[in-house]
Amino acid sequence: MKSFGYAAHSVGSPLEPFSFERRDLRNNDVAMDILYCGVCHSDLHYVKDDWAKTVYPCVPGHEIIGRVTEVGSGVSKHKVGDIVAVGCMVDSCQECDQCKKDHEQYCREGWTGTYNAPDRQTGDLTQGGYSNNLIAREEFVLTVPDGLDISKAAPLLCAGITTYSPLREWNVGPGSRVGVVGMGGLGHMAIKLAHAMGAIVTVISRSPDKQKDAEALGAHNFLVSKDADQMAAYANGFDLIIDTVPVKHDVNPYLPLLDIDGTLCLVGQIGPLEELTTPFMIRGRRRVAGSIIGGIKETQECLDFCARFGIHPEVEMINIQDINTAYERLERSDVHYRFVIDMKSLQA
Repeated sequence: MKSFGYAAHSVGSPLEPFSFERRDLRNNDVAMDILYCGVCHSDLHYVKDDWAKTVYPCVPGHEIIGRVTEVGSGVSKHKVGDIVAVGCMVDSCQECDQCKKDHEQYCREGWTGTYNAPDRQTGDLTQGGYSNNLIAREEFVLTVPDGLDISKAAPLLCAGITTYSPLREWNVGPGSRVGVVGMGGLGHMAIKLAHAMGAIVTVISRSPDKQKDAEALGAHNFLVSKDADQMAAYANGFDLIIDTVPVKHDVNPYLPLLDIDGTLCLVGQIGPLEELTTPFMIRGRRRVAGSIIGGIKETQECLDFCARFGIHPEVEMINIQDINTAYERLERSDVHYRFVIDMKSLQA
């Protein structure tokens, strides 16, 4: 399948138009034209090779909404014309204990990323959603439910599920006390989702600048982490804190905010943190945990939940030709709260 998109060709290079070929359709595959693709902070990390594993050329993009154009002979879940979605994964072993538990993101053999990963059969590098089309295994293609605005839904495939999964894992429901650290692409989704689940939501931020935005998104309270008196007042005040900060930072100030058996879950930073101090963990049986995206079943559940409650990411639509400017703004946190590429612009 002939494909066209935008790719980074080396560390520090801008994304540029790039022609390439996708693999042939297999009998369990779904092919789609890409309609919209979200811009994730991890796209920026890959383009810059921040994690020292990028293979170039790299076509990013793993928050994808598309329309089915062809299906393999063995496909039963999707048909030509369906509006579908693909997130961060396009394959896994399907045989290990984690895959059988619908936790493909923890596949023992490693899941196949939507981009910058070797295909499990051919070894060819996968390329992502900053392009005109995509092929993915049927099991990893999701149904976009009625009630979702497809022009806004793409970030649910990463930012949405990344925050939905820990909220579900730690049984957030009516009356749960949830703190959200960071109010970017991930954080603003954590606020909306926790609010819809009935939680009492508090945004934890270094400054009061975003308080009005936080309240508009559904937060009940706003805690300024640099205010020692406010922090002391919230001691033992949370059952779960979702930390969405995507860069190295100190989590120690948040530990006293957890109640006994409370959990601080990291979903943003991949890499080293400031050194942990343990007294507050030991004295309250508090936990520092991590979580990455969600399995396919849970991701479909997230999409259905958002459709049921009318939850959409706050997005700024851009053309693909503006992607490098968008990356510059992303580094400055100058987006409220997620860029989405209208892939019709690729035709230009």
